[in-house]
Amino acid sequence: MFPFGPHSPGGDRSAGAGAEEPAPHEGQAAATRPPSPLHPGADATHPPPPARSPRRPGAPSLFPAPRSGELGLPGAPESSAASAQGEPSPPSPPRRRPGADCNADSRGRHGLSAGLGGPGARLFGWLKERSLGRGLFVDPARDNFRTMTSLYGSIHPADSVYLSTRTHGAVFNLEYSPDGSVLTVACEQTEVLLFDPISSKHIKTLSEAHEDCVNNIRFLDNRLFATCSDDTTIALWDLRKLNTKVCTLHGHTSWVKNIEYDTNTRLLVTSGFDGNVIIWDTNRYTEDGCPHKKFFHTRFLMRMRLTPDCSKMLISTSSGYLLILHDLDLTKSLEVGSYPILRARRTTSSSGVSPRNSLEVVTPEVLGESDHGNCITSLQLHPKGWATLLRCSSNSDDEECTCVYEFQEGAPVRPVSPRCSLRLTHYIEEANVGRGYIKELCFSPDGRMISSPHGYGIRLLGFDKQCSELVDCLPKEASPLRVIRSLYSHNDVVLTTKFSPTHCQIASGCLSGRVSLYQPKF
Repeated sequence: MFPFGPHSPGGDRSAGAGAEEPAPHEGQAAATRPPSPLHPGADATHPPPPARSPRRPGAPSLFPAPRSGELGLPGAPESSAASAQGEPSPPSPPRRRPGADCNADSRGRHGLSAGLGGPGARLFGWLKERSLGRGLFVDPARDNFRTMTSLYGSIHPADSVYLSTRTHGAVFNLEYSPDGSVLTVACEQTEVLLFDPISSKHIKTLSEAHEDCVNNIRFLDNRLFATCSDDTTIALWDLRKLNTKVCTLHGHTSWVKNIEYDTNTRLLVTSGFDGNVIIWDTNRYTEDGCPHKKFFHTRFLMRMRLTPDCSKMLISTSSGYLLILHDLDLTKSLEVGSYPILRARRTTSSSGVSPRNSLEVVTPEVLGESDHGNCITSLQLHPKGWATLLRCSSNSDDEECTCVYEFQEGAPVRPVSPRCSLRLTHYIEEANVGRGYIKELCFSPDGRMISSPHGYGIRLLGFDKQCSELVDCLPKEASPLRVIRSLYSHNDVVLTTKFSPTHCQIASGCLSGRVSLYQPKF
C-alpha cells in the first residue's frame, strides 16, 4: 500500500529490509531469477532485488463445462463455460428441491427417482451438493443474488470522510467490525481513526496508536481488534476502553505488515518484513503481552493469509513465489532446515492426503505478452476458501494485473507441475497509476464480486455479468473479469478498499487521507 524507496513516508518501503533499505522491486530488473525464498540460513534483512521470472503460458483446460442438469437459480441465466465464451446458454431447468446432479432433459422431471433409485439418490445428490458448499439450504443468498447484484449495480458515492486537520496522512488499510457497526482506518501518521459507517460520523482518533505507520487492522470479535505498525509492534485494543491499549506485543524485528486470526484456537498470526510469521496466544494475554513463538520464516515475504477454515496458509513474496502450507497446524513451529523435508512430503506423497504443514512453492501463471508475476503485492482469499486473489506488478513496476486462482484438490492433473494446487481462472489488467504503492483489494462477503483500487477510484469486478458464484461459471481457460461498475470519488490514488460485512456498502481510502463510502442510490 505504500511507496517503495528509502525516502517514502512509511508503508511498504521495502520487502524484507530495515528502514534504511530501498524496496527490492522498485524499478529494478535483473537478468536471472532470484534464489528460492526457502534458502536455509538466508539473511532475511538484506534480500537481493527480485528478478524477472520466465513467462508462463496460459492455464490449460482442466475443468469440463457444467453439466446441463446442475441445480440452478430459477429464472436466472445459466452460467457456464459456454456463456463465458459468448455462446448461447442452455435453458434454465425448472425449480426443484436440491437434489442430485442429473440430466433433466434425458430423464424428465421425475427422472432422478426413476433412474437413480428414488429418495436415496436424491439424498446422496443433496449431500454431494452440500459438500461442495452449494444448494439452497447451504447458502440461501444464492436464491436472491440478483437483488444484491442490482443493489451494487446502483451504488454511488454517498459520503466522504475528510478531516480538516489532515494530520493522519495516507490511508493504508480499512477494516469493518464483524457486525458492521464500526469502520477502522489505518493511517500513515501513527493514527487509527474510528467511524460509524452508517452515519459517516467520526467516533474517535487514536492519535498515538503506534510510533510509526499503521499498516493493518484485524478484529478478533466485535469489541477486540489488533493493529500492526512499522514500529515492529502489534497492539490490542478494546472498543469499550480506547484510552489505552490492552497490551503491546513485541517479537518482530522489522515492519509488521499484516495480521490474521484463527477463531477456533484464538491464535493471532502476524507477518513482517523480517520474514517471520509469529503465533501469539491471545488466550493468555496480560498487560505485558502474549506468549508467542516463531512459526515460519522465508525471504522476500510480502503478505500472509489464512483460509477461512484455517486449513492453509498462503504467503506471497516480492520475488514472485507463492508459498502454500497445506493441512495447517499452527501449534508446531517449522524450522528452516525442515523446509526441504516439507516440500518433499508434498511432491512425493501419492496417497492423496497431505501430511500436516506440507509445503508447496508455486509461481502463479499469468497471461499476456509481458511478465507480471515478479512481485505479488496484494493477497486475499475467497470468503468460502475456493480461490485466492492476487495483485501482481512487473519488476519494473510499469504494469499491474489482478488474477483469481482456484484451489484444486484431489488427484494430480498437470503433467508439468503435477501437484500444483492453483489454476488461473480470471484476470484483468489494472491502471498503472501511483507506481510503487501497494493497492489492497478484496472480495465481497458472498464472494461474488471483487472491489479493486483503480486510479482515483475503484472498480467492481465479477466473474460474469450476472455476478454468479465462481463455482457456477468456471471457464475452461482463463477469462477476463467483467467490470460491473466503476466509481470515482477521490482526488488522489486509491490504496485500499473494503466491503461492509453486513450492509450494502463499500469504503475506499486514498493517498491524501480521504475515506469515501459508497451505497445504493434509490
